[in-house]
Amino acid sequence: MSSKPLVYFLCTGNSCRSQMADGFLNALAGEQYEVKCAGLEAHGLNPRAVQVMKEAGIDIAGNSSDVIDAGTLNRAAYVITLCGHADEHCPVIANPDVVKWHWGFEDPAKATGTEDDIMAQFRNVRDAIKARIARFAAEGR
Repeated sequence: MSSKPLVYFLCTGNSCRSQMADGFLNALAGEQYEVKCAGLEAHGLNPRAVQVMKEAGIDIAGNSSDVIDAGTLNRAAYVITLCGHADEHCPVIANPDVVKWHWGFEDPAKATGTEDDIMAQFRNVRDAIKARIARFAAEGR
């Protein structure tokens, strides 16, 4: 077990947003935090999320798509939901010391249009998550 504070990112399927947040926090402040991500369900890694993160210089291709683990949830320093569905359906956190935040981002997997349109939405969400993670890494909130 790590002595670093655990940040646990949650979203619905653990395929896009939580994976991006995990990748960025590991890249920007992995020496300060233990980072994990999970979903209410495990939908597998979205190939477009892997692609846009690779464009940003971060390889998440080896990540796994996991379901929320109650033990991890309750030993986290921070539980951060990245979509409204995960925020509304997050399991009860028994540990009163866990800080829970909601940072809502649109689901790029629901983007429609041409492939260029869809990829643009993935990049927009990626960049928004990166900016939020950078702020957290710098300020701790």
